[in-house]
Amino acid sequence: MLKAVLFDLDGTLLNTLDDLAASVNHVLCAFGLPARTTEEVRRFVGNGVGPLGERAVGEKGALSERFMPLFQAHYAQHSLDRTAPYDGVLDMLDALRARGILCGVVSNKPDAATKALCAHFFSDCISLAVGDVPGIPKKPAPDSCLHMMKQMQVTADECIYVGDADTDVNVAKNARMRFIGAAWGFRGRDYLMQVGASRVADTVAKLTQMLLND
Repeated sequence: MLKAVLFDLDGTLLNTLDDLAASVNHVLCAFGLPARTTEEVRRFVGNGVGPLGERAVGEKGALSERFMPLFQAHYAQHSLDRTAPYDGVLDMLDALRARGILCGVVSNKPDAATKALCAHFFSDCISLAVGDVPGIPKKPAPDSCLHMMKQMQVTADECIYVGDADTDVNVAKNARMRFIGAAWGFRGRDYLMQVGASRVADTVAKLTQMLLND
């Protein structure tokens, strides 16, 4: 019986891409580097700010190490400029809550930003949210998911993880949870199937149906 759903945030519940790209390019401009396209940033995100900086800068080194604090400072001020839930997400969360199914977020976005965005958009529906916390391994390590399930008092068999990237497929596997891919996100259906997703929802409405009928 399904008792809880854990969601990725960027590319799953929220379309954050434009604001992420704007903050990436703000830092690159400060470094005197050329801007990245939105499609490039789409490919860069998913593993946390450190890897995002390395991919955006194009190297590991002093510039990529300076990327994180500058990016986080800018993003903290602009994370709500164009970010919004995907169509149908609020209705889905309401439907899950009405069924008594707990909802949480496990993200590789910095913890403060994860909690702030969830509080802003989903305060009535998301009971717990955790992002990248120093000292705790990021997805695809299972640590945050296992901690979340313990707080929710559910087992892996009673929980499903929903996300749009290979890190999400693998964190579900590592935590021994079932997984459903979000095809509307940053990677798409074909990519999710290629990295091992056995179930993929093409729309939020289809995902809602899959979860309620689980």
